[in-house]
Amino acid sequence: MATTRLVDLSHTLREGLVTYPGIPAPSLAPHLRRGEGSYAPGTSFSMDIFTIAGNTGTYLDTAWHRYEGGSDLAALDLATLVDLPTEVFHLTDAAERGIPASAFAGRDVRGKAVLLHTGWDRHFGTPDYGQPAPFLTAEGVEHLAEQGVVLVGIDSLNIDDTSADAKGERPAHTTFLAQGIHVVEHLTNLGELPPSGSLFTAVPPKFEGTGTFTVRAYAKVPA
Repeated sequence: MATTRLVDLSHTLREGLVTYPGIPAPSLAPHLRRGEGSYAPGTSFSMDIFTIAGNTGTYLDTAWHRYEGGSDLAALDLATLVDLPTEVFHLTDAAERGIPASAFAGRDVRGKAVLLHTGWDRHFGTPDYGQPAPFLTAEGVEHLAEQGVVLVGIDSLNIDDTSADAKGERPAHTTFLAQGIHVVEHLTNLGELPPSGSLFTAVPPKFEGTGTFTVRAYAKVPA
């Protein structure tokens, strides 16, 4: 795209932030304070130690998150994470929490990132965020997988139904991650994206032996 603007789709991280009820909040401690260390006069640095769960803020799930032996963060192909052609589905007026396959009718999603704009991010960081939230139904999962999507993201508590009604089933994580389709959760600002024409990026650290980590997600949008 010759002329674009960037839209930040990530939540801001801070000490004490509760992303998902039951997951520890991140903490920050100094390793090196300014004025410490054997540096020349007037030269100082700050270095911090972070304690953070992978499922904090806006994050990406790989196959390792769901499956033993699945691809971890270090194995990710950047081509599946950077400048992905994107289809955004604006679903803030939906009458039901579950997003059905019919929501995707008539749209070409093959080889693309699919982003689900539910508007639930308005509750992020509040107790209401943990209440029964919008999610992708099993039939919606099967449809997107069959259509060959590369990545699916949502601005909600979880891409799966986490209420008691779901009885612990996780069809989106189970199906998508088994097929190498990445999942990004807790997005924000999706209302600023057009239905088509954006390029989506979400890249985690190249960390071996783990399958979920915080990302800086953003989109390039035609200006």
